[in-house]
Amino acid sequence: MHGPSMSTKITSLNISTKPVMSSGDRVFVGLSGGVDSAVSAVLLKEQGYNVTGVFIKAWQPDWMKCSWRDERRDAMKVAITLDIPFLFIDAEKEYKQGVVDKMLSEYKAGRTPNPDVLCNREIKFGIFWQKAKELGADFIATGHYAQIENGCLKESKDKEKDQSYFLWTLTPEDLSHTLFPVGHLEKSEVRVLAQKYKLPVAWKKDSQGICFLGNVSMEEFLSHYVTAKLGKVFNTDGEVIGKHHGLIYYTIGERHGFEVTKKSPESGPFYVVDKDMETNSLVVSDKESEILEFSPTKILLQDVNWLREPESEELTARIRYRGEKLPLRLTLSGKKLAVEFDEPVRGLSLGQSIVFYLPAEASVEAGDGEVCLGGAVMDKIIV
Repeated sequence: MHGPSMSTKITSLNISTKPVMSSGDRVFVGLSGGVDSAVSAVLLKEQGYNVTGVFIKAWQPDWMKCSWRDERRDAMKVAITLDIPFLFIDAEKEYKQGVVDKMLSEYKAGRTPNPDVLCNREIKFGIFWQKAKELGADFIATGHYAQIENGCLKESKDKEKDQSYFLWTLTPEDLSHTLFPVGHLEKSEVRVLAQKYKLPVAWKKDSQGICFLGNVSMEEFLSHYVTAKLGKVFNTDGEVIGKHHGLIYYTIGERHGFEVTKKSPESGPFYVVDKDMETNSLVVSDKESEILEFSPTKILLQDVNWLREPESEELTARIRYRGEKLPLRLTLSGKKLAVEFDEPVRGLSLGQSIVFYLPAEASVEAGDGEVCLGGAVMDKIIV
């Protein structure tokens, strides 16, 4: 884990005319300009916390239409409405180094990283907490849909919005000074509260995708920083059946973006089953049996982080956001941790996160959600 740079700039905008309260815990809330963080600030203020709103500037490329100023404007409007102090943190340099550069390095290696996981670790629970603590905060809070109870990270009440998958890199120490005020609510309830308190972002649409990309696709973004080589598409028999536009644009299990020019009338949709960076080859198949043949059952892990040590080798885990929880067993491969699935797993992409959960019925702490035990990066397929 890399510590945040001390070069981060902080600018205070004196929006609130009231003096800072001398009683109550001080909470710095990350105001993104969206409804979830705005309602988080409302709830904390209603609970008696001494709340300060903070907007964190991420990095955006020069060629993109800049949107961070619009988001900051909306965050400021929320702070004005709630009559709370507002701070601006410029973390552009740290975001570029800690998130974007790492992401590009992974794509160049033919892997598929999780930039949202990197952002949480390096920025939202790294830079943000460091600066908040320096300024006297007792807690930081965000609009993430997750819960913290009895020192455990849990899924949110709203299972469709749950973001625990992206939070596996946190530590018990992180949890001790972090609040997720909307984690016990459904998204519909958050919208109702935003309207009740007349927040200026009450009807604002949820942001989609990675925060620094805006409406730009990942393919377009990568095209500016990574040289993509056109190449051949093969079937599992080694026969050339089409062409692709660059291996960096494809993940295992994907069925779009490449061209298959040689197929029979009976062919179904083709899925990516393998890619070879050395030969610049993409392998696809439209047969379920072949797709399963290329699907792994054992994966070597790296960057393992436990929020809570598992008491059993048998767990469930997600290999993608909103993916179903798959049963697996923890094993050792040499000195490294690995996982073994009960059945071949389709669409597993190296570089992605695998996040472990303890079923609710297996823990008295779970309550209305499953406990997130931690996670890792899926590194290599074990044959």
